Amino acid sequence: MIPYVRDIAFEYGVCDQVSPLIRRVVANNPGPFTYLGTGTYIVGRGEVAVIDPGPDMADHLKAILGAVAGERVSHILVTHHHSDHSPLARDLAAATGAAIYGCAVKIPSVEGEIKLEAGHDNFAPDISVCGGAVIEGAGWTMEAIPTPGHTSNHICYALRQENALFSGDHIMGWSTTVVTPPDGDMGEYLASLALIRARGFATLWPTHGPPVTDVSPFIDAYIAHRQDRERQIVAELAAGESRIKAMVPRLYAAVDPRLWPAAAHSVLAHMALLVKTGRAACEGPPGLESDYRLI
Repeated sequence: MIPYVRDIAFEYGVCDQVSPLIRRVVANNPGPFTYLGTGTYIVGRGEVAVIDPGPDMADHLKAILGAVAGERVSHILVTHHHSDHSPLARDLAAATGAAIYGCAVKIPSVEGEIKLEAGHDNFAPDISVCGGAVIEGAGWTMEAIPTPGHTSNHICYALRQENALFSGDHIMGWSTTVVTPPDGDMGEYLASLALIRARGFATLWPTHGPPVTDVSPFIDAYIAHRQDRERQIVAELAAGESRIKAMVPRLYAAVDPRLWPAAAHSVLAHMALLVKTGRAACEGPPGLESDYRLI
């Protein structure tokens, strides 16, 4: 079982000091994919970086600008292009003159694709960190770490002074992460989890929910959960079930049915990996409506 952490004390629009170098302002955009809202982080004092400015909400922009009044925003760091993370970056940049760092979308949307988390596919940073980078400010140093999987352009940011990682949607304390092909890739996601596990961070600061402080066991449980899900899917195939949508109600019986469409996409991500590695097959490219069989 994943040892979820879900308790978080905050007020919408209020800036809280959550560590010596980190402040957080939570946007009032709760939902099934955002939990209680988007947590925008402010790093440093005087000359600061803002991580994941969040959704296109005027009151959230006002709260961020109020939190940094009298300071200079030198960097805006975006983990990925989903609409609860990146849209406000351009307005914040216009208000502060800061440069936007991130990775442009690598895999465009497919016509007819179901949007589980509304995309912001026009996201384009001023400075690309797709290959990783070291970003420095007054009293803080950040490392951009490519972590594809949830999306093709996902970046985590490590704060060296606190051995902490801003994990975006790559690792969240309150829930597992949705991986939705074609932009999401389960093989890349598992490799990215192993990469972060090997770094030995003391704290994870997800964009949604509270921090994760018992990091290694938490990531181990995250990985084990994905491995268990793969075994369950293989068992469904072995029992003769060939369709993803028929598997989901059994595999996710304990999950809110509103999340079953997202769950189907995660099963598709697992299935695509099984096909890619030669353990399953289907006619044509893997899809939600494909018929699958074990090899």
